[in-house]
Amino acid sequence: MITVTNYGPVRELRLNRPPVNALSTDLISALRKAIEQAPVDGARAVVVSCPPGMFSAGLDIPLLFKCNRDEMVQLWRELYGLMKALASSSIPICAAITGHAPAGGTVIALFCDWRVAAQGDFRLGLSEVQVGVPLPPVILSALRRQVGARKAEHLAVAGLILSPEQSLSVGLVDELAPADEILERALAWCRNLLALPPEAMLATRRRARADLVTLFDQGSEEELRTVLDSWWSEETQGMLRTMVMRLGK
Repeated sequence: MITVTNYGPVRELRLNRPPVNALSTDLISALRKAIEQAPVDGARAVVVSCPPGMFSAGLDIPLLFKCNRDEMVQLWRELYGLMKALASSSIPICAAITGHAPAGGTVIALFCDWRVAAQGDFRLGLSEVQVGVPLPPVILSALRRQVGARKAEHLAVAGLILSPEQSLSVGLVDELAPADEILERALAWCRNLLALPPEAMLATRRRARADLVTLFDQGSEEELRTVLDSWWSEETQGMLRTMVMRLGK
């Protein structure tokens, strides 16, 4: 589910779960393990990428709708583990977004250091509220850190989906480029950082991202229970059921 390519000190981790890289427990776990393994193998930076057109469609709702509570506990634990691995990685991570990235796709990008998104008719954003899923607190906090409190409220409460240009305007992504240049721009961002004195760069990066890492230091179990209770609520299950029926799954 993860294709690994090394470009010297930069490792590309390409999501590979056709057709839309929907997030299953297995894909989330595979990406978390790949993020954690990269510095162990000597990589000095990581690019998380995807095939053209679709970064990730978010959680695999038709699959997850069939899961029991224990299976959903496992999924949400893995998702929190992935977010923590991205936030606390000892090496820089760039998201190369070559297509759509709604909901969980934006979540992955949000916890990276830098986000390069493709120009074109693509959509990004935290659309959870639109499908009856309250936005988990840790994701809302990361969004607030990224775009500021007022914009985060506006985006999250309405579950807004934005164009790449709108995403750049509000600060949800950091850079736009033609789709066929995204990977090279992401690699260039990594190489520019790695050209700096490494100890100074990494020490400053740790300090700059410390507030993101501390989101996972306490209260995670209570938050997970709240998220799971919300998932099994009548409203959320009704919205998810409607979505699955609309998709014909």
